Amino acid sequence: MRTLPSGLEAHLAGGVTTLCWCWTLTTHDGRVMGFTDHDRDIAFDGVTFEAATGFDGTESESSLGLGVDNLDVSAMLRSDRLNEADLAAGVFDNALIEMWLVNWQAPAERALMRRGNLGEVTRSTHAFSAEVRGLAHRLDQTTGRLYRHGCDADLGDARCGIDPESPVYRGTGTVVRVEDSHRFAVTGLEAFADGWFARGRLVWTHGANEGRAMEVKVHRVAASGTVIGLWQAMADPVEAGDGFAVTAGCDKQFSTCRGKFANGYNFRGFPQMPGNDFAISYPRRDDPDNDGNSRWGG
Repeated sequence: MRTLPSGLEAHLAGGVTTLCWCWTLTTHDGRVMGFTDHDRDIAFDGVTFEAATGFDGTESESSLGLGVDNLDVSAMLRSDRLNEADLAAGVFDNALIEMWLVNWQAPAERALMRRGNLGEVTRSTHAFSAEVRGLAHRLDQTTGRLYRHGCDADLGDARCGIDPESPVYRGTGTVVRVEDSHRFAVTGLEAFADGWFARGRLVWTHGANEGRAMEVKVHRVAASGTVIGLWQAMADPVEAGDGFAVTAGCDKQFSTCRGKFANGYNFRGFPQMPGNDFAISYPRRDDPDNDGNSRWGG
């Protein structure tokens, strides 16, 4: 049961109310933004809640227990702080969002009604819609290690131990020709083998997308030149002359860890895990391999 501040409770008990919704949005880089569906700005807790942004919320669902509560918010891309480029670049991914019920005539009379994180975001030319997930959604996330063939470390983290900034694993280049929204011919990576940067991470160091990053889908070396393909188009068009830095990719397989990175000792998967055929098999008296020795010899 939610307890309301006495001032807001008295206001709700009156014959006429002056209520609005306010949203506080906190991004993973620490930026705090405020928006409201009222027709003028409202300020409290050091945050100015910007009006005339088109922010609106759908009907919300709340339930007892650990079920994930759902709500969608939508808005026009009219705020200087809320724009399509930042949405496309992932600035608002998993951002913390708080929903306040506020008496706009007396903002001190307010109550925090919901707190959660932004989930799936869909956008069109001039608007966007975002799913707001309740805090219980974290209970649906996989935590801990997974018993599987592939490595569950990220390239360059403490468990991996590889230095992704090493010149062996990192290259810099410049776009010389744009083929389409995802692919472009580059120069500067001639010393690296075909596919070296596939599944790697490309960060733009110059151009309209400076500071933004994207995963590499294709790294192709041919007689006609080197081509980089991205999994998604960048927020702003890529142009000839744009500069970038790119790190080597890893497919999480033991053979790659040992052969490409000479890092088999730190491999965080289970490459000798038996498959389904072994798991459902049973011993047979006439099986020559059923002699009690290690499955892997030695």
